[in-house]
Amino acid sequence: MSVWFVTGASRGLGAEITRQVLERGHSVIATARDASAVLAAHPQRPDALLAAEADVTDPKQLAAAVEAGLARFGRIDVVVNNAGYGLLGAVEESSDEAVRALFDVNVFGVLNTLRATLPTLRAQRSGHVLNIGSVGGFATAPGVGLYGASKFALEGLSEALHGELAPLGIHVTIVEPGGFRTDFLSPSSLHTEPAIADYAEGTGPAREAMARYDGRQPGDPVKVAKAVVDVTEAQEPPLRLQLGADAVERIEAKLDRVRSELDRWRDVALSTSF
Repeated sequence: MSVWFVTGASRGLGAEITRQVLERGHSVIATARDASAVLAAHPQRPDALLAAEADVTDPKQLAAAVEAGLARFGRIDVVVNNAGYGLLGAVEESSDEAVRALFDVNVFGVLNTLRATLPTLRAQRSGHVLNIGSVGGFATAPGVGLYGASKFALEGLSEALHGELAPLGIHVTIVEPGGFRTDFLSPSSLHTEPAIADYAEGTGPAREAMARYDGRQPGDPVKVAKAVVDVTEAQEPPLRLQLGADAVERIEAKLDRVRSELDRWRDVALSTSF
């Protein structure tokens, strides 16, 4: 049986992943800003669960959670960087304060978690890092560009991390889910910036869609969590795992656009060499 380290484990996808892992007989170091919320969400196997209070923006709390987990279970096999939230607003509409806070959690929080956990995985010469991204980290859209930018950053560091850790026997997978029915679109998880009238045409549809979409997302979070846990059991796990028909559709559309544009401008691209 393996030991998992999951951030943002008290609700949403993090809670579903934690539940799935416990049901399969594994152990979990489950972190959240409120450890009591983790315990309330996962009463089924207290012997296999260590609820640790850790804000991903606080490296000391993460280090303490890792230390407590190692003292309890002796190892860490899978790291799930799940903690994160969204931001709705045009690029110009989004305040510096809001964007920095977003990146502190969605990007620097991941880096903090990696710095706390990777020494253990490197020493073991084994493990799997699962970075929970988004289809928006591969193909973003008006109104959610800065959330997408935080997930684009996660894509970039995951690609590099994949190459850096592979020689050490450690896998890296970035998960790119589409919309799935959690509380991600609630005000506590999706922060909304004040609107500028000139952007009504560009971002208005996104604002309206988010309001209509909450509770109607096509993805089943239980099935998403199952797929996430399943991928760790694959002999050759992928670098990217798309989840949901909407994710597949958006990614295929972007790949087609990029290929078409590359072909159309190929002569210009190749004309710039000495």
